[in-house]
Amino acid sequence: MRIGLVAGEPSGDYLGGGLVRALAARYPQARFEGIGGPHMEAAGLVSRHPMAALSVMGLVEVLRHLPRLLRIRAELRRYWLANPPDVFIGVDAPDFNLGLARRLRAGGVPTVQYVSPTVWAWREGRLRGIRNAIDRVLCIYPFEHDFYAARGMDSVFVGHPLADEIPLSVEHAAARAELDIGPDQTLVALLPGSRPGEVQRLLPVFLEVAARLAAERPGARFVVPAATPAIEAIVSAELARSPALPVTVTEGRARQVLAAADAGLVASGTATLEAMLLGCPALMAYRVNALTAAVARRSIRIPFFAMPNLMAGEMLMPEFVQEQARADVIAPALAGLLDKPGERERIAGRFHSLHKGLRRGASEQAAAAVAELLEHD
Repeated sequence: MRIGLVAGEPSGDYLGGGLVRALAARYPQARFEGIGGPHMEAAGLVSRHPMAALSVMGLVEVLRHLPRLLRIRAELRRYWLANPPDVFIGVDAPDFNLGLARRLRAGGVPTVQYVSPTVWAWREGRLRGIRNAIDRVLCIYPFEHDFYAARGMDSVFVGHPLADEIPLSVEHAAARAELDIGPDQTLVALLPGSRPGEVQRLLPVFLEVAARLAAERPGARFVVPAATPAIEAIVSAELARSPALPVTVTEGRARQVLAAADAGLVASGTATLEAMLLGCPALMAYRVNALTAAVARRSIRIPFFAMPNLMAGEMLMPEFVQEQARADVIAPALAGLLDKPGERERIAGRFHSLHKGLRRGASEQAAAAVAELLEHD
């Protein structure tokens, strides 16, 4: 058996790694090939291109890299049409994966999309394209499955692997001790993103927020857990320009930092989910290219951006997007959160309830859904 998979960024690589392991347990002789990162490769995937080649965010930003992306997709299409896999699984990255899946499906290959495109949030017209490209959507959030079920599409709610992996009860004191943080010392987690472009846009804002809070709170510490060595290099270079800031950078360790922190400032995306699962009250900030933002504003139909807010139906994680993603706006809001331990406790309690709803054994559920599709094909 041959299984094709494509992931385009670290969060997809993490999801794909768990899925490859679960599928390998069901099909020990299976071969896995496509594009993935360290998690998927460690699980057994043979990657035909570096995953970093696909890690591009935003409408305008993609245009600069479009020729390369199209070349990679065309190479995969030719290869898999000539050597059809038993199933193709796109892991997130819908702008890349749906076009590839459509051609493979037309060639007789069953197709799965693991992580729903955000058609429930904007550009619902894409649903027709998903119908034409995908046999089954694996949803990591329950409201996504409800969206597809209401429209007569095949989907399965599998839950989120992070919710399975992160325990419901987080050892806050132990995490602080490992980071050498005193019980009365203020610690703020700063997560400016996992892609170089978003980090370069957000990091100066995050560091200015840290500078403002540090001026008011002597002894406070700030930690940036860099998602990759490349991100660590970007953060370290920026910090070298402000050596007096009480900000340190670590390679990885995001969960430990969030578990230890009194509060966080995080970029939109997986970091908001991680903060929720680790019970860390946080603020979300995000910026994209101005043209990308203008296009998105005309289409977005949701009241919130941060996943905890979408799941809860309320603003548990204050959001600062585009023009509001400024240090003079964010710093007072973050200071207010730090000054209200009762509010932080309330938010952590709501996060705990949302966490429980996502714990379903996601990788095994996803593998079972793929296996069912294969056996009925």
